[in-house]
Order: sequence, then C-alpha cells, then structure tokens
Amino acid sequence: MKPFLILATSAALLAGAASANAQNEGIELGVLDCTVAGGAGFIIGSTKDVTCSYTPADANFAVETYNGSIDKFGLDIGKTDETRITWAVLAPSSNIYAPGALAGDYVGASAEASVAVGAGANLLVGGSNKSFTLQPLSLQTQTGFNLAVGVTQFKLRAPAG
Repeated sequence: MKPFLILATSAALLAGAASANAQNEGIELGVLDCTVAGGAGFIIGSTKDVTCSYTPADANFAVETYNGSIDKFGLDIGKTDETRITWAVLAPSSNIYAPGALAGDYVGASAEASVAVGAGANLLVGGSNKSFTLQPLSLQTQTGFNLAVGVTQFKLRAPAG
C-alpha cells in the first residue's frame, strides 16, 4: 500500500506543478465549479458525466449552467465517488466572453490519486475558438480508490433552452 501512496502523491503533485507553470498570463473571467459523476476507470481510460456552474467575475453577467463529459485517456485504474473540481477561467482578454462562450471541447493533462480520500489536478485549454484556459484553483477532491495519469478531453455544453 505504501508504494501506491507514494505514486499517488507524486501523480497529484506532478499535475499541480504543471498547472502552476501553465498559462500565468491572461485575465480571470470567473470560476467554473463542476461535479463529476462517480464511476470506474477501465485501465486505458474512462468517461464520466459532469454538471457545472460558471460564476462570471463581471456582475453584469448571470451565473450559467453547463453539462458534458470528461474523457480520460492513459492510465486510469479504480473507482471513485462523485468528485468536485473548481477551475479559474482565464482568457487573453475580457472582451471575448459572452453568455454560453465556455461551451466547447477542452483538452489537457491530468493526474489524480485516491485511497479512500484523494486529490487530482486538470489543466485544460479550449472552448469557443480555443480561447479559454481552465486552471485549477485547488486540487480536486474525491473519494474512492483510483490512480489516473494521462490526457483529458472535457466536453462542455450549454443546456438547450
């Protein structure tokens, strides 16, 4: 069990270090808070549904709801319960934001590890015209038994309405 804990901690720290070195430039447009459905990893990947709430920093814009999925490709072994991830939404300019603009496909690196309680980090780029960066505000929190390191594709959709 001890080697797993060392590997798990290393994976989470690696993802955290990558996110700290990633796009430090840009304007923070708001916060995207997501709940990821629980589920199992299937060694080479997984797919989980997400529901997100976006709170813009500019009070002139309303809170938005999004849904979608997170697909992981790479090592993904184990099972987790519902997970919570919070990202800062960054862009090169505040002028590119409009309601629904976060909808789109994102891609990036991720690492997570859990033994009962665990953590992870995902740094993603995409959205409308690939203009947005989702940078972790803190490590994601999750429960279960899981180790995942690889590439993440995040599909974010605005609800029809």
